[in-house]
Amino acid sequence: MSETATITVGGKTVELPVITGTENEKAIDIAKLRALTGCITFDDGYGNTGSCLSNITFIDGETGILRYRGIDIAEVAEKSDFIETAMLVINGKFPTSAERRAFSSLIVENELLHENMRVQFQGFPPTAHPMAVLTAMINAMSCFHPHLMEIHDDAQFHEAAAKLLSKVRTIAAFSYKHSIGEPLIYPTASRGYTENFLHMMFKAPNNDYVPDPDVVRALDLLFILHADHEQNCSTSTVRMVGSSQANLFTSVSAGVSALWGKLHGGANQAVLEMLEGIHKRGDSIESVIAKCKDKNSDFRLMGFGHRVYKNFDPRAKIIKAACDKVLSKLGKEDPLLDIAKQLEAAALNDSYFVDRKLYPNVDFYSGIIMRAIGIPTNMFTVLFAIGRMPGWIANWKETRDNANARIYRPRQIYMGAAKRSYEEAKREVIQ
Repeated sequence: MSETATITVGGKTVELPVITGTENEKAIDIAKLRALTGCITFDDGYGNTGSCLSNITFIDGETGILRYRGIDIAEVAEKSDFIETAMLVINGKFPTSAERRAFSSLIVENELLHENMRVQFQGFPPTAHPMAVLTAMINAMSCFHPHLMEIHDDAQFHEAAAKLLSKVRTIAAFSYKHSIGEPLIYPTASRGYTENFLHMMFKAPNNDYVPDPDVVRALDLLFILHADHEQNCSTSTVRMVGSSQANLFTSVSAGVSALWGKLHGGANQAVLEMLEGIHKRGDSIESVIAKCKDKNSDFRLMGFGHRVYKNFDPRAKIIKAACDKVLSKLGKEDPLLDIAKQLEAAALNDSYFVDRKLYPNVDFYSGIIMRAIGIPTNMFTVLFAIGRMPGWIANWKETRDNANARIYRPRQIYMGAAKRSYEEAKREVIQ
């Protein structure tokens, strides 16, 4: 017999079905709650609301588990690269050798921008935030590929996915070059996905750039670790926009805008800004730790703890090892990196943080790595967007493939003024 939940409202008792996921997560199906009782649920911020059934990513925040399509993130990070991971997330399975070659060819074929699209960068001021440029240019892609405004088969979908994955790097690198007044550097077909991005970022006409293989691998790992993360703010935004039958480019552009917020994709930038503040003020590590424990202090320790993970962020364990390797390899002398390492060591050995499970998260280490590589702070969230692209694409497709899907339309509890006349409202203003 199927499990049910019983709810009593106004003396009327109704039974609602209970859905059990493959990892034994349980959810009360309230789809008919309003029809049966006249009530809706209230869940500010959707912290306890399942908005969809998904096959893409599983998270158990209590035990620190993250899996892409059932595979533990540690195993994916150790054995895969970003393009293979993207294909796993998007398609639900690893590609065959032939499928991998075909998709990689699509990535190469689509890495250039239409020249009319390229010149649009000149319309942005050099001070424009690269996330503003990214969301605008991704949305503009739909103008240059009108045949993909409506996707009718798998071949069209894979073409659109390849265009987004490939061109997002080019757009990101071009926006950086424009901001610093340097010529735009085109991608080259002979380089791998992540190496090509670094090439476009750091090569100059008078100076070649050959990235260290450990740097390439560290950045590739960052992309892998950010490929998807269940129904976060930006992914939910992509699904919501996609539910209106908006095209893939527009839906993903909305995801970029959601990611821009400092409480979401901007968290790694906030980490570096925090470290810069500590350095500028000359704060000791002891005083910083003391401020964290002081209930009356408005200081926030950025990059520690997580909304979902109540244990160690599994991505942080992986990226910490890469971080240590890159810093050692590059031999960077950077006071902010020194502060970060001291802060990490102090927190991990302090019972206040350990007891509350306030461990460094992926944002803490990713910001350190990107700074060591030479990525400017305002580009941190852009790199997050590059990494998250597979998850956005996969979630958009999952929404569109759902035969029973409806346009997203949350309810609300109205708390405003009761019915009143125009004259009554006017009198309030006059008084």
